[in-house]
Amino acid sequence: MSDPSDDAAPAPESTESPVQRALRLKKAAIEAREKPPRGGRFQREQAARVATGKSKPWMSR
Repeated sequence: MSDPSDDAAPAPESTESPVQRALRLKKAAIEAREKPPRGGRFQREQAARVATGKSKPWMSR
């Protein structure tokens, strides 16, 4: 069934400070978030966007 050795992450050290624990949990939450698709149509659409500054004609000389 389920062995204790099947744990996904090893238990952190008991000397871990509360700040270190919070940072570890924060990084884990960020990694778990859905990431944008890579390559294909999405990337072409991103590259085809208006260049920075082109939408502000008054900024050019």
